[in-house]
Amino acid sequence: MKPAATREVGRTGVEVTTLGFGGGALKFPRPAYSDDDAQAALEAAWAGGVRYYDTAPFYGRGISEQRLGRFLAGRCDERFVLSTKVGRLIRPARAAQRPAARTGIGDPATWEVHYDYTRDGVLRSIEDSIQRMGVSAIDLVLVHDLDTGHLGPQARMDAHTDDLLRSGWAALQDLKAQGVIRGVGFGINEIGLVSHWLDRFDPDLFLVAGPYTLMEQGGLAELDRCAERGAGVVIGQPFASGILATGPATGATYYYREAGEQERERARRLQEVCASFGVPLAAAALQFPLGHPAVAAVIPGVKNAGEARSCLEAFGHDVPVQLWTALEEQGLVARDAPTPA
Repeated sequence: MKPAATREVGRTGVEVTTLGFGGGALKFPRPAYSDDDAQAALEAAWAGGVRYYDTAPFYGRGISEQRLGRFLAGRCDERFVLSTKVGRLIRPARAAQRPAARTGIGDPATWEVHYDYTRDGVLRSIEDSIQRMGVSAIDLVLVHDLDTGHLGPQARMDAHTDDLLRSGWAALQDLKAQGVIRGVGFGINEIGLVSHWLDRFDPDLFLVAGPYTLMEQGGLAELDRCAERGAGVVIGQPFASGILATGPATGATYYYREAGEQERERARRLQEVCASFGVPLAAAALQFPLGHPAVAAVIPGVKNAGEARSCLEAFGHDVPVQLWTALEEQGLVARDAPTPA
């Protein structure tokens, strides 16, 4: 599998490179993380054949979209796929509108995050994203983080879901019918929400930030339902936020926290089996999710050119079928999980 290879996202007609670029890694503020580092990461990915880029207003309070747009706006005469998200509006606090308090986009002291899943909120969010990125069209739009982990109590999530049901989702469908966007879906962290949203909204796709990775396949049944319904899947966090890229090193992270002893041991065993076939752990981690027929792409987040090139190298590494068999036999991969041919 090479990044130049493409797959259709569900039944949208949108073809994405199987290796994409997760724009969440572009969110870090200046001056600690420079625009030059962001552009170098994007340049390296593009040079390696990556043509699918995902971002969101929430990533850095607009910084990720701004940086990605600056890069892609100069390539609008070439073919690429762009996805972003709705559900959060990014706007300056009222006091920050005074010239004395003026700040650049993304400053957390003055730029507020406001949840809004209504029709007006959805339309405003898409218009804001187009302006921030400086491109005239977005291919795929995802409803972002409509879950209790981000919204808090169930009652608050239910209220925002009602907003989406009453008007927000219809606005997305109208834009799709008009050809303004080409596919709509959900960006989620809680795998159990896949069936929930499939039954209530019939989306075109899901961007799933775990837990379907080489480390765990707890979301297999949900991905199977996507395949049955013709919904596409994009896997975010294929490295489980770090441990599948770094291995079980001290301080390795697992979904944004320090990995526990059992998680490091599982990663150690995975790495050991991969090494016996001459395959880096990162290569197996990037390629494994693409064995599932619903999965169109994996989108690791990379912060600099070196990380981008490492991902490209891992993604292009030959992985023998026997490796997947060995992982299944040792109980490290679910036997009913589809693996790459």
